[in-house]
Amino acid sequence: MTLYDAIGAAYAGTRVPDPRIASAIEHALGDASTVLNVGAGTGSYEPLGRRVVAVEPSIIMLRQRRGEAAAAVPARAEALPFARNSFDAVLAVLTVHHWTDQMAGLLECGRVARRKVVILTWDPMTAGFWLVREYFPELLAHDQRMFPRLEVFADAFAAVEVVPLPVPADCTDGFLGAFWHRPEAYLDPRVRAGMSSFAHVPDATPALLQLEADVASGAWETRHGELREKAVLDVGYRIVVGVP
Repeated sequence: MTLYDAIGAAYAGTRVPDPRIASAIEHALGDASTVLNVGAGTGSYEPLGRRVVAVEPSIIMLRQRRGEAAAAVPARAEALPFARNSFDAVLAVLTVHHWTDQMAGLLECGRVARRKVVILTWDPMTAGFWLVREYFPELLAHDQRMFPRLEVFADAFAAVEVVPLPVPADCTDGFLGAFWHRPEAYLDPRVRAGMSSFAHVPDATPALLQLEADVASGAWETRHGELREKAVLDVGYRIVVGVP
């Protein structure tokens, strides 16, 4: 059983692709006409107008794939069932940190890609944002261990470009950093259920009660009210484009 077999039952309801993030991914894919989406989940950010094949190990996630999503193959990144140079590009969106062997998965992506590998990830060398710094430091520590450092991508590919991906204040995709502008969203258990990081917190209740109290009293606003004026914020997400 994969992690998302356990936590992913309502994933499609809270992880709605954000059009600005989709545009950044499309730009990174360039003119690639054939794309393999690795760790594809429900089909978020699968590009339209291209020939796409998806790979996803979780049966729960496969059952939630969107109607317009590409045909999916149940497989893992570390053992892609395709020949060398089968696709113009490989896409991997917020998935590398879940792979059992990250380097093996990255090398497999490079093996089946003719031109490029496009990866949306989080840079573990960044400081995170208020949620993980003030309320869930154990989450920050966990993600810093799980997400690959950018040097890992440089070791896996012949050349690498790293592009910062600021998160919009009204981001529609409910990943961990999506609600930096809306603290009350983290109090919703349905929203948290779509964030894999929370599966690694044994007891989130004390921190959530503190966040709820801080939102109600205005303490959060006192410390972070300036964030309300921002349209986007860099909380460490990056698009990495690797050349095999």
